[in-house]
Amino acid sequence: MRVILFGLEALVGICVLAALGFAVWVRIAPTDPAQWHVDPLTVSAPSFSGYYLMRPEGGQSTGPVFDMSPAELLAAFDRIALNTPHVERIAGSVDDGFVTYVARSDLWRFPDYISVRTVPAEDSGARLAVYSRLRFGSSDMGANRARLEDWIGQIRSAGA
Repeated sequence: MRVILFGLEALVGICVLAALGFAVWVRIAPTDPAQWHVDPLTVSAPSFSGYYLMRPEGGQSTGPVFDMSPAELLAAFDRIALNTPHVERIAGSVDDGFVTYVARSDLWRFPDYISVRTVPAEDSGARLAVYSRLRFGSSDMGANRARLEDWIGQIRSAGA
């Protein structure tokens, strides 16, 4: 009986160590900006469900038209993204017209990558082209879409 209990304790200990190791890994795993700085206008949709793709054509949504220039829209998006806790820019710039961010979840710090461009709308104004996706796992439980909708709401509230 003691052997069985020892075996169970060892198994539980191994599982706890594995979970802790994974928790550390998602926080310290290196990020290669070249791998994640992907053009949302041309990227192919992935085969997993942990992403959200907004673009004028071929995405999950086209997104709203904002009454501002593409440069103004990207600057507003950048301000909101960088004012969000656990978000940082990893590639590109507003001046380049193409930016990629990493956003980490509150508890586990799972990284999601968000690549953004802005494009002129058909008649006037501008639209976002955004590819937001997870790094670990296959489902984000709607987190990428929810984050993007929140940021769009903040842009609208600011008067766009």
